[in-house]
Amino acid sequence: MAKKLTWDDAEDLGILLSETHPTLDPLALRFTDLHRYVTELPDFAGDPKASNEGKLEAIQMAWHEEVQDRTQG
Repeated sequence: MAKKLTWDDAEDLGILLSETHPTLDPLALRFTDLHRYVTELPDFAGDPKASNEGKLEAIQMAWHEEVQDRTQG
């Protein structure tokens, strides 16, 4: 059984988002779209209302790092 993720699991969420949306540039997304993408992940079990700018930014940066690793590695 997969681990249920929350807003505090930025690195794991970044990996999943990178795999789920491989053609998107995470730095070009609005936080409202990022919030939706996170809450739509099957393994996400956090409270949708518990996000904040800091948590979304951490997820965005983790996703960006995954994209960088994939495209430059």
